[in-house]
Amino acid sequence: MRAVCTALEIVFWVCVALIVWTQIGYALTVAVLARLLAPAPRASGTSLERAQIPPHQRVSLIVAAHDEQAVIDAKVANALALDYPRELLQVIVACDGCADATAERARAAGADLVLELARGGKIAAQNAAVQRAHGEIVAFSDANSLWEPSALTELVGAFADPRVGYACGRVHFVRDADAEDPDRGRAAGRLTGAAHPQGTPHATNQEGVYWRYEMALRTRESRLCSITAGNGAIYATRRESYIVVDPIMGHDLSFPFNMVKRRWRAVEVPAARATEKMVPSIEGEWRRKRRMMSHTWPIVLRGGMLSPRGYTPGYALMIFSHRLLRYATPFLHTLALAANVALVANGAGTLYAVTLALQLALLGAAALATAVPVRAMLIARYYVLTTASPAAGLWDWLRHGTAASWEVAEGTR
Repeated sequence: MRAVCTALEIVFWVCVALIVWTQIGYALTVAVLARLLAPAPRASGTSLERAQIPPHQRVSLIVAAHDEQAVIDAKVANALALDYPRELLQVIVACDGCADATAERARAAGADLVLELARGGKIAAQNAAVQRAHGEIVAFSDANSLWEPSALTELVGAFADPRVGYACGRVHFVRDADAEDPDRGRAAGRLTGAAHPQGTPHATNQEGVYWRYEMALRTRESRLCSITAGNGAIYATRRESYIVVDPIMGHDLSFPFNMVKRRWRAVEVPAARATEKMVPSIEGEWRRKRRMMSHTWPIVLRGGMLSPRGYTPGYALMIFSHRLLRYATPFLHTLALAANVALVANGAGTLYAVTLALQLALLGAAALATAVPVRAMLIARYYVLTTASPAAGLWDWLRHGTAASWEVAEGTR
């Protein structure tokens, strides 16, 4: 019996240690290393100096769109209003099997090139657009993402470093009211990373809490080495560093580590900012992340992420800590809970009764959050559901594969 308890204790504490490391310990370690080894550049050495150097590189800004007639004219207008020389900017809208008026509205709004393609998915549409692009830099955005005027100049400025092959900006998620008032949304985004963190009775998503944590971590990874993931709302690559990947494998996750393997740096540019409407509910966010994870697992398991070939030791630790362990978290939680229950059943002691009570309290708070929508319980529900999403996404991928096409996340248009 003692041998069984010892084995259960080992399983429990290893799982707990890995969860704490990926959620807290890694972030603290990266923050300390970034402060010691790669202090933040002074403002005079970044945005201000770049603003004094007129842009000279040709850029193709690509928007892949599927049935986006509700927002595409605003997106094209936003792209044309960027403070980048118009003669150096090509705006391309790649319509992925659109059955609505997306193409017509994009042309009417002033897009330089509108491609009407058969439905093949976002990546296929982006690949087709890159083939027709004139720019030395190819930038990408979602149809519902609005960039701040200086965003493209800031993003392109990252490529002054010849080692940089990929650069992503920072997206701020805003509620409906802020999305309707861009000035208010930008101000809220600068202050919080997501507008109105308390939300409303009908806006329960706590993505802003996670996103502020994720952005702080990404900034420090970028300073130390390279980021481990980007975002689809605002990013760019050199034309020569652009990678054609499997259509089911999104650029957000597949580009950064593949750039590193090809001896490029993948960096974040915090001053390149965009806003995007947040999914209103935690349940909607769960469904969005579940869909994302069904695209993530092919990248992890057969897209090259698991292979350390081409990684530096430091970047390999980043991938392990921030990506692989994060995706393994639902399984680690399940093992920890099962081992904890078995330990209590075998009379292992008061400590394990307390740890079991804490785990059950987290699950209970998540379950009760819909009836008692206070902030702490909503955060607990967000954590439980989003932590479970990698397992659900893996199940979806193993059961019926992943389609290259995509659907709009609810409430984001």
